[in-house]
Amino acid sequence: MRIRVTGPVAVVLSATIGLTVATAQTQAPGAAPTSAATTAKPVAKTPWGHPDLQGTWDYRTITPLERSRELGTREFYTEEEKKTLEARAGRRMDGPPEEIRPGLTHAQYATDPGRFVADGYRTSLIVDPPDGRIPAVTAEGKARQARAPNRAGTVNASWLDRGNQERCITYGLPSASLPTLYNNNIQIVQSPDNVVIVHEMIHEARVVPLDGRPQLNKDVQAWIGSSRGRWEGDTLVVETTNFNGKNNYRGSTTGLHLTERYTRVADNRLELRLTVSDPTTWEKPWTVLLPMRPTEGELIEYACHEHNLSMVNILEVARDAEKAAAAKGQAPSGGDPADDKQER
Repeated sequence: MRIRVTGPVAVVLSATIGLTVATAQTQAPGAAPTSAATTAKPVAKTPWGHPDLQGTWDYRTITPLERSRELGTREFYTEEEKKTLEARAGRRMDGPPEEIRPGLTHAQYATDPGRFVADGYRTSLIVDPPDGRIPAVTAEGKARQARAPNRAGTVNASWLDRGNQERCITYGLPSASLPTLYNNNIQIVQSPDNVVIVHEMIHEARVVPLDGRPQLNKDVQAWIGSSRGRWEGDTLVVETTNFNGKNNYRGSTTGLHLTERYTRVADNRLELRLTVSDPTTWEKPWTVLLPMRPTEGELIEYACHEHNLSMVNILEVARDAEKAAAAKGQAPSGGDPADDKQER
């Protein structure tokens, strides 16, 4: 269930906007967009002199994370391809479910993945490697994934059998920074010594120190890692390490290392360049370019566990399945039924 926030998500420190910035330029069909970063006027500053990144930012887009293989290294769609994709997305968002596709469910219809191609024509959010795809998995990563238990067909006998997202623990990183079916918004709040990045997805807030303190000891780990920030010119650079590995991204481990570069290139555009690295999982790092624009409204509280009946219903079905199996003389499968008491 999602309800509107009745108070501020975080205390926003007031900032005087003393300078205006240029708007992003439009690009020619099928050609590389003109970089706003090379043409923009100096960005607005906070009262203490840092570039002002504050606000709520929307990163919805129908551009996929990875480029379709048949497109090879082609970075941009043609005008015709762009119009076709955006028209399809518009029908999905605006038309009645039965007119979009027979059998479309309410859950699919109620999502909000966006309706526009990123930067007008971009074929993938990944800009490095040049093929726009996540690099190959290492031999170590393949072996580790092969050893992972296959939970297909497992009876949900315990709350532990459900994923971290459904249990409202975390959406994880870098997942929370990448477009998905809904909640594609962040809020940035600044002070002289810290930046707070609030993800609308599962209401996670990251406090990023800017005071030069060292990273935590490698033995201190967290669900979304530990972040440290610094300024490189007008770009906020955030390094995140110390992941606990319990919410891996595509097989990543505690060796996951994220480098985020936030640059405000216009009054209505914030760019995030996100580099993902884990030498135990991928053969080389990969980088995403994610353009953001101001949101259409405030962040919405992701009240994930408010009157959460779904977990109770799932566990009740599991109990019924176990009783039916016992009646037939079959052994139950799944986790320990006693575990569900913690959820109730």
